[in-house]
Formats: sequence, structure tokens, C-alpha cells
Amino acid sequence: MTIAIKVEGISKKYRIGTAPGKFKYGMLRDQIAAIPRMLMGKGNTAAESYIWALRDVSFDLEEGHVLGIIGRNGAGKSTLLKVLSRVTEPTAGTVTVRGRVGSLLEVGTGFHPELTGRENIYLNGAILGMKRSEIERKFDEIVDFSEVEQFIDTPVKRYSSGMYLRLAFAVAAHLEPEILVVDEVLAVGDAEFQRKCLGKMNDVAAQGRTVLFVSHNMSAILRLTQEAIVMQKGQLVLRGSTNEAVDYYLASGQSQAGERSWDASEVPASAAPFMPVSLRLLDAKGKVADNIRSVEEITLEMKYQLTAPVTGLRVGFYLNTIRGEYVFTSFDVDESAMYEKHSARQPGTYISRCTIPGDLLNEGKYIIGVNASSFGVKRYFMDENALGFSVDPSAAPGMQWAEQRQGPIRPRLKWTIETLEKQA
Repeated sequence: MTIAIKVEGISKKYRIGTAPGKFKYGMLRDQIAAIPRMLMGKGNTAAESYIWALRDVSFDLEEGHVLGIIGRNGAGKSTLLKVLSRVTEPTAGTVTVRGRVGSLLEVGTGFHPELTGRENIYLNGAILGMKRSEIERKFDEIVDFSEVEQFIDTPVKRYSSGMYLRLAFAVAAHLEPEILVVDEVLAVGDAEFQRKCLGKMNDVAAQGRTVLFVSHNMSAILRLTQEAIVMQKGQLVLRGSTNEAVDYYLASGQSQAGERSWDASEVPASAAPFMPVSLRLLDAKGKVADNIRSVEEITLEMKYQLTAPVTGLRVGFYLNTIRGEYVFTSFDVDESAMYEKHSARQPGTYISRCTIPGDLLNEGKYIIGVNASSFGVKRYFMDENALGFSVDPSAAPGMQWAEQRQGPIRPRLKWTIETLEKQA
């Protein structure tokens, strides 16, 4: 088989903080006040600090294969894709890519905001090295898939994030690159569009093209890929079948003690002014636990800080099975009265708390994900693999039967049995 991508020992280092010799103060008066201290050698003498987003990553990928890339926030997944797409150069190591690469790394990647949707389609095709006739042959299919025909001659700077995403994905998937690179952007779209995108990526893979797919959605990873790699703190820690990789990631990824805390290195700068602090799971007695009884209610507490006012914020939870299948989603301002009361939140520390009733969950292992966003405006923070816990079915409905009860929920429903007639 021909190797489509060969990665040899790549590392990527980023500078963080303030460069030497620079004032760290943001205002002119602070810089002037700092001059005497600088002259006395007491000013900002901190050296530049660095972070390694990737450390010595190596792997080969054969043509026509679909590879999943999974890992927690800050694991280096997106940086790896940027290096493979030649958006950024590695600090060390080499990457050899055979064929044209179509990348969808974030909403509107490669789009020029002043150009129309039509012009951007042709621009992206030209970047991929395609002839005008090739682009024209695919043009109608791209527009139809993106569902933005009405706005195709409008500058894309006026598009909503959803319109941006639709057109960007349509361009990346339909202009026939030999290698398609897709980062975790599908979560921006609605459920129907996500299904369309996954279906299209299935088609691309079936045509024998190479696909690299980053996602926190384990159901999508399991559906689309047969092989995956797991990234942790910039390093490749496992490569294997998708089932093996997902099981490893889910087993090692989340906290198992009923409590999860985030430090600054795990929170992207784009989350500001939202800063997650901790997530706790409390049993019926109010104690932190990672094993709860299905017949008792449990409480979830999300603690967070806001460094600036936020309007329209919603903080919520995803409850998933161990294989990443959604059970339900709930936000703290789902109720109209709650939204009206908390639609504007001032700087400070908050706890958003909810109760999951007893007699709801079936036995097994579950994962809690967290999401902080302003609907239709911005996603501040997301961790789909934040906390793991187990459910003990003792005293649950139907325990007198030996067989395992199917499904993620096991509700105690009210039944009646009516006798219409007894036979003698």
C-alpha cells in the first residue's frame, strides 16, 4: 500500500507569556511608573516561557484509510492537524504528505471575509490546485449541500457561524482532495447537518480517499473510523482499532473519584471570560461519589468563574453512556423563568446545580460532559469527557429477573393490571 502521510518525530513548541525586555503592563501610566523599577533591575525580567503542544509524534497512514484522533482538550490534536495541513511548521521533525489536502480546521478556514461564497469556492479550489473546469463541475453540488444558495453571492463576513460551517465543509469535502482533514467543528452545526457531514465523510472514505477525523463524539469516531490514535499532553500514547482506542481513552480520560477540577493549562484562551473550576457528583446524602444507586437521586454541581459580564450564558451537562451515546442534555436556563432571571451574569464565582431523579438510570458506566455557551453566539468551554461514574442497580425495577435490562435508562413506571374476566 502507498503511504499517504508519513510523520517522523514531529514536535511543536509555542511561546507563552511576555517576551524578555517587554513591559507586561497594559496602560501607559503603568509603563511610566515601572521605568524606575526597570532601571533598578526590579522590573519585568521574566524570561519567555514555552509549551510543547506536540512531543516526538510519529506514525504512517496508508492511502484510503480513515484515522480517528481522540484526546482531551489540550492533548495536541488540533496542532497535529495544523502541522499536517501545513498551516504551521513543526519545531522539529518532518511530515511527508502525498496528494492534495483539504482541511476543515475551524469554521471558515481558508475563507476571505470580503469575498462572496461563490468567490471563496473558486479560491479554495485554486488553493487545492484544481482547474476552473473541475471547480465548475462540482459547484452546484457544493451549493446544494451547503444550503446557502440564497446567499452565495453575499460576502461571507455577513454569514452566520452555521452558514460559514455549511459552506466550509461542503467545499472541503466536495473539491476532491486526496486527503481530507476534519477537526472538531461539526458540533457547531445542528443535528441534521452533523448527520449529513458524517454521511459525506463516509462517502469520501468509500471512494478510497484518506481521512483524518478529530472529534470528542465517540459515537461518530466509532461509526466513521476503523483505527484511531489517542493523544495525551502532546504525545501519541496509543494506536489501535477504534474500539481499543475509545475504550482506553474513556477509561483513562475522566476523573473516577466523583470530582473533576480544571487547571489553566486545560482551558483554552478562547474560553474567556468563562473559567471552569470544578465538577462534582453528589449522592443522595450529599457526599462526593463515583458509584451511585439507581434508585436514589444524584446532584451535579458545576463551579465556574466569570471575569467579565456575560449575556445569554447557559451552562449544562451531557450525560453519555461509556461508548459516547447521548442519554440526555440539560442546561441551567432551560426553564424560561431561570433564563429571565440569569440571562445576564456579572463577574464572580457561580455554581450551576441540577438533580437527576432516582429510578431513572440503568446499571452501567456513564460519562458527564460539560458545556458553557451562549446559544447561537459562542461556545466558551466544552469537555465531553469530564467525569465518569457507575450505577448500581440494587432494588431497581425488575431485579427479580436474571437477564440484563437493555438501554441506558431503567425508569420505575406506574403499571396497572386489570382483570376483565376470570375463567372458572
